[in-house]
Amino acid sequence: MYKSSKRFVNKVADLALSKKAENVVSLDLRGLTNTCDFFVICEGTSNTHVRAIADGIVEGMKESDERPWHVEGYEALRWVLIDYVNVVVHVFDSETRDYYQLERLWGDAQIEEYKDEE
Repeated sequence: MYKSSKRFVNKVADLALSKKAENVVSLDLRGLTNTCDFFVICEGTSNTHVRAIADGIVEGMKESDERPWHVEGYEALRWVLIDYVNVVVHVFDSETRDYYQLERLWGDAQIEEYKDEE
């Protein structure tokens, strides 16, 4: 179990990167909304890749006894939302991410980028 949302966010980002997710960022929403503390946003290059990233996050977090409160988007695999209450994960395909522009919508949030260490 993770005591802080920030450690949770870092674990989710690492899991996404382990599945070769692209453009992985977190948005710190504390003080901007009461709905959650952080968004983690990333993208895959295909529907199959989006599914692999989402599955990797859900399964990886289960190993730490963390289960999502709600998951949606597996039907179309253009935008999979994984809701852990304090942290909401958005796994997009690139076209859908460009369309919704969550980083721009939440422009007041502090953004942190995550890179694969390879």
